Amino acid sequence: GSDRLAKLIDWMRAHAAEPHTLASLAAQAAMSTRTLQRQFADATGMSPLAWLIRERVNVAKDMLEAHPGMSLAQVAARAGFGSEESLRRHFRRVAATSPAAYRRGMDRGVRSADA
Repeated sequence: GSDRLAKLIDWMRAHAAEPHTLASLAAQAAMSTRTLQRQFADATGMSPLAWLIRERVNVAKDMLEAHPGMSLAQVAARAGFGSEESLRRHFRRVAATSPAAYRRGMDRGVRSADA
């Protein structure tokens, strides 16, 4: 169980930008959706899809830092968000700021504690 879960988490990190569903993640881990939800929550304290969104926000943060000239639409697409609006909504919920404000803070050398 935990070995399959660790492999799934590594795979999710490597494929964060791809579209995923709970069913597709369960199939990748060779377990039922119910088992995946339970084991994932036990290991991480969150659901697989909530973890994936947090991972995508972290990818977006890295891209905002590494590519300051990249448009938010490009960041959204490369981080796995379906739209710029989806990026903004999830970024604000996870990082407690907007992508644009995060980028401006970077310009001043200010970053959030968890970045």
